[in-house]
Amino acid sequence: MVKPKQHHILTHRGDAIATPLKGSALLNCAILNKANAFSPDERIEFALDGLLPPDIETLEEQVARAYEEYQQKDTDLERHIFLRSLQDHNELLLYRLLTDHIIEMMPIIYTPVVGEACQKFSEIYRKPRGLFVAYPHKDRIPELLANIPFPEIDVIVVTDGERILGLGDQGAGGMGIPIGKLSLYTLVGGIDPAKVLPVILDVGTNNKERLDDPMYIGWRHERITGDDYYAFVDGFVNAVKDVLPDVLLQFEDFAQTHAKPLLDKYRDQLCTFNDDIQGTAAVTLGALLAAVKVAGSSLDAQRIVVLGGGSAGTGICEQLVQAMVDDGMSEAEARSRFWIVDRNGLIRDDQSDLLSFQKPFVRSVAELADWSNHDDDAFGLANTIKMVQPTVLIGVSGQPGLFSKELICEMAAHTSRPIIFPLTNPTSRVEATPADLLSWTEGRALVATGSPFDDVELDGKHYPIAQCNNAYIFPAMGLAICASGARRVSDGMFMAASYALSEQSPALTGEGDGLLPTLDLVQNVSKKVALAVALQAQKEGLAPQKTEAENVRSIDEAFWHPIYSPLVATS
Repeated sequence: MVKPKQHHILTHRGDAIATPLKGSALLNCAILNKANAFSPDERIEFALDGLLPPDIETLEEQVARAYEEYQQKDTDLERHIFLRSLQDHNELLLYRLLTDHIIEMMPIIYTPVVGEACQKFSEIYRKPRGLFVAYPHKDRIPELLANIPFPEIDVIVVTDGERILGLGDQGAGGMGIPIGKLSLYTLVGGIDPAKVLPVILDVGTNNKERLDDPMYIGWRHERITGDDYYAFVDGFVNAVKDVLPDVLLQFEDFAQTHAKPLLDKYRDQLCTFNDDIQGTAAVTLGALLAAVKVAGSSLDAQRIVVLGGGSAGTGICEQLVQAMVDDGMSEAEARSRFWIVDRNGLIRDDQSDLLSFQKPFVRSVAELADWSNHDDDAFGLANTIKMVQPTVLIGVSGQPGLFSKELICEMAAHTSRPIIFPLTNPTSRVEATPADLLSWTEGRALVATGSPFDDVELDGKHYPIAQCNNAYIFPAMGLAICASGARRVSDGMFMAASYALSEQSPALTGEGDGLLPTLDLVQNVSKKVALAVALQAQKEGLAPQKTEAENVRSIDEAFWHPIYSPLVATS
């Protein structure tokens, strides 16, 4: 067994942190650097006098200076680059700045701006972060894992860069996603930033623009496929199991042909989940549970059309099916409430190229015999809306503008409160904007989006727009696992997260009209979701037994806060 090299950069001693680093080495360690906030005694003990200006600042003063510089940036990408640079120099200051300006900065540090950052990752690359596991090093993966700077890792986010948001193959540029996701694990879920590890599995790229870019930092090769690809991923997962057996491993932005098979293969081997499949499904269910209650209806009464038959779309459907079954509906009846429209139209049993995870949602051609009498594109989205008369419409297509005015008006003609969730990220790929959806439905639509949108003012009324942000779910999952000691991640734990999230809907608690809490409350939301997940893990025998009060205490104690700790020197 190869273990991470014991660098001993830091060890915790009560409220203090012990480190052997001194001088410029300490200033260059982002996780320990305090910059001008080092105390007079620390400056002497760690040989910092002369390397820093004499004025000693508070963290609050540093935040004020950083925010002033942030505001001077002209574009969102420049703001993203500034925040990433701050992360590389003083990580604690970054998280205090993000905490103080969470609504303003979450879209900058992650979606939607992270999409552009991934496209330009090689151009804006400044300093290494995380682990680059390239295919030519396939026989040395345990050795690469042993090189990580901190030996205690709680959470890994890994991608192969093939399906970055709605932008497709970005190769090594996909590393921006694990970095951004783990920033939210810390900001929202309170995971110690010294205990997270972003990973890119660089198996090449089929993106010609990246391969032709002289600044591209990834492996210049077409993507490895087939058995070689799966053997490489297997080598990585086995190395993680060997080197970091207790870690939470999150798969992120894998292509639909790989995402579900990899999840199915590894979910019983270590603590792992796929956020695109399970996290997206959980937050969507949470928002939908709130929406149907606001509409005066129930989940089992819905007719649901989903645009996009990939891993995210089918994952959402599976989560909703299970919720319906839990409410007493038979599985067959629950599945009959779903119509999934993919690139070749409605998923049907006469299609020969369906993927395994799509097949449970096929509609029989016999059932659709009279559809062709209504439209030339008999199984397209528009005719599906006409024939199904859905109460719920969900978009995860990656294609902008597909929820047209004509289509939405047709839907709204048959239901008093149409529930419409255009969930595609980033903003440039969204199926329709909230302002249009509300205008076309005369304010009757219940809307939640994947990307952040401003609230809508229409005919003198204010409509808050909920963002179905996975940040309501995956950081809480990490917090729950770290605090409870859960050994695996189950479907039941995600279901518990969905219900805990829906119960915090302002529209249901009387604290507002939004379907989901505002993001300035997301840390408290995360703790409540984490508690529900931890209790469910115990119920399923996946975590040690504790009382609810003990779980609350464990979650509070596990939650990392951006506060400078005293430093003590070690030899």
